[in-house]
Amino acid sequence: MPTYDLTVIGTGPGGYVCAIRAAQLGMKVAVVEKDKTFGGTCLNVGCIPSKALLQSSENYDHAAHAFAEHGIGISGLTIDVKRMLARKDKVVQQNNDGILYLFKKNKVTPLHGLASFAGRDGDGWTLKIDGPDAGEISAAHVIIATGSKPRALPGAPFDNDRILDNEGALAMPDVPQRLGVVGAGVVGIEMGSVWRRLGSTVTMLEAVSLTP
Repeated sequence: MPTYDLTVIGTGPGGYVCAIRAAQLGMKVAVVEKDKTFGGTCLNVGCIPSKALLQSSENYDHAAHAFAEHGIGISGLTIDVKRMLARKDKVVQQNNDGILYLFKKNKVTPLHGLASFAGRDGDGWTLKIDGPDAGEISAAHVIIATGSKPRALPGAPFDNDRILDNEGALAMPDVPQRLGVVGAGVVGIEMGSVWRRLGSTVTMLEAVSLTP
């Protein structure tokens, strides 16, 4: 059974940075990720892809509304959503590849699967992994960095057709005529901004009062 000084469950910004730093400090480290790609929500369906779409939509918005002030005229301006999404996916893939490179460079062992505690192993722990890299490993220390996930409203489950989570909002094939965003956190504001710039009428719904 492979033995590690540290195993990190989850490879979002907290998990993969922690694993790399621990390896740089001399520990034998493994990371376990249940999804197909490393990087967690932030890299795959959160901060990084939303920033890519923000840049694309900002360029479109500037061309449509700001260039005229500089004496630049544009006729027949269009938005190719499919191409915009393809660029976003390319940015995400480049970041995925970057994490794998850093794991290899720092001798961090990446494992794909769902990790669970199977019992004690002396002063450490035995972890069971179900998935592509199924098996058991031993770790003297374990860090749980499994992040978060969106919460559906009662009676309105996500179908990523009309009721979208962040992953669905990042992959809409067309600009919606109207869009309601529940939650004015970072992802909500960014997604609302992207589609508003491209022509949607966006309504933000936030439970917390933003006024004094």
